[in-house]
Parts: sequence; C-alpha cells; structure tokens
Amino acid sequence: MYKIEHIAYFWMLLAIPVTALVIWLWLRWRKRSLKVFGSQKQVQALLPGLSTTRPWLKWFFLACVLLFATGALVNPKVGSKMEEVQRRGVDVVFAIDVSKSMLAEDVIPNRIERARQLVSSVIDQMKSDRVGIVVYAGKAYPQLPITTDYGAARMFLQSVNTDIVPSQGTAIAEAIDLSVQYFDDDLETNRVLFIISDGENHEEGLESAYEKAAEENVIIHTIGLGTSSGGPIPEKRNGRVVGYKTDRKGNTVVTRLDENTLQKIAEVNNGSYFLARDTRKTVAHIREKIDEIEKSEIEARVFSEYRDQFQWFLAAAMLFLLVYITFPERKMKV
Repeated sequence: MYKIEHIAYFWMLLAIPVTALVIWLWLRWRKRSLKVFGSQKQVQALLPGLSTTRPWLKWFFLACVLLFATGALVNPKVGSKMEEVQRRGVDVVFAIDVSKSMLAEDVIPNRIERARQLVSSVIDQMKSDRVGIVVYAGKAYPQLPITTDYGAARMFLQSVNTDIVPSQGTAIAEAIDLSVQYFDDDLETNRVLFIISDGENHEEGLESAYEKAAEENVIIHTIGLGTSSGGPIPEKRNGRVVGYKTDRKGNTVVTRLDENTLQKIAEVNNGSYFLARDTRKTVAHIREKIDEIEKSEIEARVFSEYRDQFQWFLAAAMLFLLVYITFPERKMKV
C-alpha cells in the first residue's frame, strides 16, 4: 500500500513538455540562421562539432531530472507495517441501476450521474463503516467487494456507467441476491442495502429475493431517481445526443419512475423509500438510516506505518543532473 504526501507538486511535470517545446523552437531557429552560411554540407564542414541529436539527449537528461525531482517532492510513502484494528460500524452495500433508462435527464444532469453523486457524498462522510457496490441492468455484477478502503470505493464508483453491463433490462431481484451474498456470514455485522434505481423491473422473482434478504437480516432501503412524468432516453455518440430511443413502431420511449415497486421492496424488514429530489437531503437521509443502525465490531487490517521513499527519487535526480551538466552539446573531436 502506498500514499502520496504532497500531490500538488505533480504540476512540476508540465515543465517537461514546455522544455521540449523550447528545444524544438531553438533548433528550428538555429537551422534557419545557419542557412545564410550555405548548404547543410557546407555548414557541417564549417562547424564539424554541430549536432542535432545531442541537444535532445541533454533534454532527455533534464527531463529525467525534473521527473525524479518531482517524485522526491511528492514523497510517495509505502506501507511497511500492518496491524489489526477494531472498529464499530455497519456493512453497507449500494446496488446501482445502470440500465439505459438511467440516462434520462428528468433529473439534472441525469439519473446515473445523480446516483454517482449520492454514493460518492455518502462515502465521503463514512469513518468506520464498510462499503460495497453492486451494479445491475439485465444482470447484476459485483463492482466493489465490501471494504473500508474508501479511496478504492471512490475510484471504482467513477467507472460506473450505463455501458458497464452488456445485457440491458432491470434485474432488481438478481441485484438483491448478489448484494446479500456480499455480507460475510462469519461476521455478525449489521447489514443495510440501498437500491438506487428508477424502479423499472423487467424480471420475475422480486418478491422471493427481498424476502430472502429479510431472512438474512438485511435491511433494504430504496432511493428513487426520476419523475412520474419521465423523460426520453438519449442516444449519444462521442458525448453528443444524436437522437432518442424508440420502440419498434418508431415512437419515442419515455421512461418513468416506478415508485410502487421501490416502496414495495422497502416495506420488507423495516426499510424505507425516499425520492431523491435534492442531493443534500437524500445524502442526509441515507446517513440517518445508516446511523440509526446499531454498530457492530468490525475487524480490519490497515497499514499503521509508512516509510518515506523520496530519497531514491532524489538520488536518481542528482545522478541525471550530473550527467546533464557534464554531457557536451557538441561532438567530440577524434
């Protein structure tokens, strides 16, 4: 495991392409200026030590200096000691609907983006809870195993989109079954599942799925995204809307929020349904539902000691600086 101490210094890497541009412009200017002395062969005869490759070699050494100096300044640290820690928390799984209907823009900017915003904001407020992510459309897939690594959770969340699941549909029952499997039966943790969806369901077995979740003591809360009036499903190419999804008769498909399905799921095992009109209020609602659950002891292995690695980068930077200083720009006489 590693972490970066001073991430802001990565901006120094911009100096590498800038110096490359300066070298290129200088070589162009030098070439044009030398044309007044004659042809290229004549210039080479007059200036036998002139080289067009050596300036680029010197730039390469300078680039290495900048690269490793930046590495020294950001100071990457490597975890060197693991220890078991006891935390009190709740196991939380988010099941996110990634079907094409989640592209509808009846909520701003669209349903899937709002779902990511909600989950990301909740993760930002977590301290000791464990979190997992499931995505589903025509099938359900594990996106993030249950973990206390919130950095990894945010990274995996960014890749959640409507293209991540190849088969289309809305398999809520399968998402519930997969989410229930996430929880470790060997750990007596309190468990909660948040289903974030527009509520459309295209498969059978939903009732048996949430009843099984109730038997496993998994509390299911549902978050509704969308409006009752609904909206068309945009079809995009290179990030631009080129049309809207149509049915076999050529009519524009309108996807609407199905609150009845989400409310029915939430009625089992003391769950709740919440319509996500406002991101801040929805995040507060999710946090409230997590906080009202009794915390359980969660054992986790974490890195407790990190060692600085800047010295290796600094040594490499000094070595390349020495080479840069001593390397001649002109060809050596034989």
